[in-house]
Amino acid sequence: MQPTAEFILHSLLVLHFIGLASLLGGFLTQLKAMGKGLATIVPAMVHGAWTMLITGILMVGVREWMAMMAWDEELNHMKIGVKTLVVLAVLILVLVNKKKQTVSAKAFGAIGLLTILNVVLAVFW
Repeated sequence: MQPTAEFILHSLLVLHFIGLASLLGGFLTQLKAMGKGLATIVPAMVHGAWTMLITGILMVGVREWMAMMAWDEELNHMKIGVKTLVVLAVLILVLVNKKKQTVSAKAFGAIGLLTILNVVLAVFW
């Protein structure tokens, strides 16, 4: 059963990375427009934020299952909590601003910085 759990976990991680690529890619395509005050939330950003949140939650569930079965070490719940708050902040910013014709540079920049912060937390914590 352990190989199945690892396969599920790795599959979810791939989907998590695809969500990250979608969110960050959508942000990067709008950087030039942000400088002119014309940035918009593109659909890729909405889908990416949702994908990151959902796959992140599912990965935590799989990792908890693996820890419960003694196949893996216990999770750092503080790290998971902080990363969840960051991705929720990104999702809220994206959803609040998705219908607007243009998004303020501050809100748009916060989306990009929080997305990068989530990557930094994943790698260095």
